[in-house]
Amino acid sequence: MFPVAVWYGGGKARAPMLEPLDPTSPERWGHDLDQIKSVGFNTVKCWVDWATAEPSPGRFHFENLDLLLRLAEERGLRVIVQIYLDSAPDWVGERYPDGRFVDRSGAVIRSEAAPGFCIDHAGVRAEIVKFLAALARDANRWPALFGWDVWSEPHVVNWAEFPYLTNPEFCYCRWSEERFRAWLKAKYATLGALNQAWYRRFARWDQVEPPRASTILSFADYLDWRAFIADKLAGDLKTRVDAIRGADRVHPITSHAAAPGLFTSPTDGYGEPDDWKMASNADFFGTSLYPKHSESTRPWPYPMLAAALDFARSSGHSYGKGFWIGELQAGQGVTGMRIADLVSAQDEQFWMWQVVAHGAREIAVYAWYPMSSGYESNGYGLINLDGTLTDRARAAGKTAQAVERNAADILAAKPAPAEVAILYNRLAYMVGGSEPSLSKLGNAERDSLMGLHRAFFEENIPVDFVSAEDVAKGRLAQYKVLFLPFPVMLGGDVAGGVERFVKGGGTAVAEARLAWNNELGQASTVIPGHGLTEVFAAREEQIVPVDKPQLVVDHNAHLSGLAEGDRVDAEGFQEALDPLPGAAVLARFADGQPAVVENAAGQGRAIMVGSFAALSYQRDHLESTKRFLLALAAAGGVRREVEAGSRQKEEGSGLKAAGGGQKPDGGQAPPALPASEVEVRRLVGDGYQLVFIFNHARQAVEASVSIPLPWTDLEASDLVNNSRVPVRSEGGAAVLEMSLAAGGIEVVRLKPAGAAGS
Repeated sequence: MFPVAVWYGGGKARAPMLEPLDPTSPERWGHDLDQIKSVGFNTVKCWVDWATAEPSPGRFHFENLDLLLRLAEERGLRVIVQIYLDSAPDWVGERYPDGRFVDRSGAVIRSEAAPGFCIDHAGVRAEIVKFLAALARDANRWPALFGWDVWSEPHVVNWAEFPYLTNPEFCYCRWSEERFRAWLKAKYATLGALNQAWYRRFARWDQVEPPRASTILSFADYLDWRAFIADKLAGDLKTRVDAIRGADRVHPITSHAAAPGLFTSPTDGYGEPDDWKMASNADFFGTSLYPKHSESTRPWPYPMLAAALDFARSSGHSYGKGFWIGELQAGQGVTGMRIADLVSAQDEQFWMWQVVAHGAREIAVYAWYPMSSGYESNGYGLINLDGTLTDRARAAGKTAQAVERNAADILAAKPAPAEVAILYNRLAYMVGGSEPSLSKLGNAERDSLMGLHRAFFEENIPVDFVSAEDVAKGRLAQYKVLFLPFPVMLGGDVAGGVERFVKGGGTAVAEARLAWNNELGQASTVIPGHGLTEVFAAREEQIVPVDKPQLVVDHNAHLSGLAEGDRVDAEGFQEALDPLPGAAVLARFADGQPAVVENAAGQGRAIMVGSFAALSYQRDHLESTKRFLLALAAAGGVRREVEAGSRQKEEGSGLKAAGGGQKPDGGQAPPALPASEVEVRRLVGDGYQLVFIFNHARQAVEASVSIPLPWTDLEASDLVNNSRVPVRSEGGAAVLEMSLAAGGIEVVRLKPAGAAGS
């Protein structure tokens, strides 16, 4: 079963609130569930908040959950249970007054329905575990139970803001400090080693505290604190998972981030999780997805949505896991009078198919009813607050039904494998510690990652994001090329992984200031650091700020699609490189200094770029920069498999290939649209492929998609309408030609003719 759920907790109460039960509850809730099922959903996602479910110690009230599970079972619906521990009962604070969160200023936080109490306190942790175990025992009695989401949008502190604090940071209670010391002991073993790393003079471990201030000397303490927070959040997730798993050994246990880590910063004082560490500690880890959230400056463009989903998918992929969408926006974003653009039926359908096309294993649309209270009142609902249906609800339900009909094929298939890996390196956000030393370039880390992703996305070339641990532990066997965007701080273990990847036959492409700082924030004596100077056969001679440096392709370069003298736009800095013997200069800056250097090392290649080209592409979208990034990948053996093209649809025209040229009557055909206007995603199964084709153009198009397949006799069918789709085999590829409306979506199953399958 592929769960396509909608958030519904009984009645119109918004999460994490629960509606008090009364004699009319079964009938009213049953009517809502009937409507949810009739629209097309097969699952509901309900919630339990700790304060309501355990109003006094050991007295558990799961009546709301039990009623919903019973009503769902009667209707053949499944249930995913969301747990809110942040909404904690007041008796916890009374029993453990020293269990409150503490800001770095020393301010003690009183819980007011949120944010609850610090799990680092042994007493608080024990109460949490007891509550989760009791909840799991109760819910596991019901056949309707499908799974658990034990943490919505994890942070150290959730669902509370403190405007009276300046740059709040958590948690500095004595219990978190003790846990930090234990973490440091495990890392450094001796106080002497810690003193050396931090440049301190501690005489006893109890003198060690988390950093509160920034100094000019060393910021190793800050780096350790941020690494600890990531490990702590992952450990806290494991505590929740283990507590549920003790009473439920069957159902999947998940969690979901507020947004993919691609869009957040690990330096956030509320505690931002590491998606990879979280994914390692749950059956699935996923994300919320709000492309038209009221907090966004504008709706997400489609390349941003694709990057978000690829990032969320990649963290689970590293561990052989899929991912879940814990929350998918259902209606208009509202925060007070900050009201976002309308969400259309087409939006809802597009987002849902995008999620499926990226390999998600669950969708939970947030929410059935709009928010009935709080500063999001009347926002984010799939239907109206008076219970009337919307076009969005009907479109979501239709998509849910199509997914359910094809669930077996969807769940048995995987996203088309990527040959390109992009390093997500959390250390890059921390150069200078808590000082805003990278402010000149803004959010350069995020934009560099997104720029690289965009270049390949626009050409329908699959990519994966990989973590520092993936590189250090050598989990790169499937990739031909590893990009290291904005690699200004790098750990020695990661550098070692890069070297092994190159010498084993891969191509590594690194941007400017590679490993300038190490994992302790110490400057390398030469740049690149960690011995990578020898791998890349180049060292930094000088670096100067230049807003828009240009790289001029050298006559020695043999880069696909680029010729001598071509100019490539970059961003921020001009790092003149000093090539070592044996290295080749591929491009120079306008003043003639070497800008891009290539070296053969072992069985592979290492390419050094003395500026930030990926950042430039995200901000300016210049074709020369994209061609350069694609050429570097091509030098490592990456080839485009899927060919996609389109032309504006003429009134009354039939289907035709998008190769262009003359119309059949001898007139000029409509001009070809950018390749990126037609997005192609594939899920690859055993003996079949599911192909998702999205038209991002603002007009109807005639599209042609060519996919390499070994089958000469093919069948193609539409997953939504269960109808045949014209397809032909040509040159070892399946060719699909179709008309697509503006914003149109086609979902096609390809398989050998006569093969079994749905």
